Amino acid sequence: MTIDIRTDDLAGSATRALVAQHLAGMHAQTPAESVHALDIDALRDPAITVWSAWIGEELAGVAALKALDAGRGELKSFRTADAFLGRGVARALLRHIVAYARERGLTSLWLETGSDDPFIPARALYRSEGFAECGPFDGYAEDPLSTFMTRAL
Repeated sequence: MTIDIRTDDLAGSATRALVAQHLAGMHAQTPAESVHALDIDALRDPAITVWSAWIGEELAGVAALKALDAGRGELKSFRTADAFLGRGVARALLRHIVAYARERGLTSLWLETGSDDPFIPARALYRSEGFAECGPFDGYAEDPLSTFMTRAL
């Protein structure tokens, strides 16, 4: 299985639908004040680069990197399409973003993810790729529903 990762301009209907599904899912399981997922308009910020992962002609996942400053980036909007869960899509996207961040001279990556059970696989993936828990960063506040993680590059 080959995963083709491409920079995405968010114009395609498949990508837009997966981002909308991601946002709806976050709001379905988390109170609004604890949802930090971005919608299409927010993902169009010039400080954010979005990638989509494709297997054949099917969209398998999406992820983004937000530049926080010259040396730090934040992972955003990681979502694997349901049909591709457990097939390495999120790991491929994560490794692609880590490589991209290193090429751009970033020295660390940061993220916020959920703390409850539906987010166990996400936290396990991030830990397996060298991320460690930390405190809130870049304007986030302590929240029992959020887990903050970072990794030096």
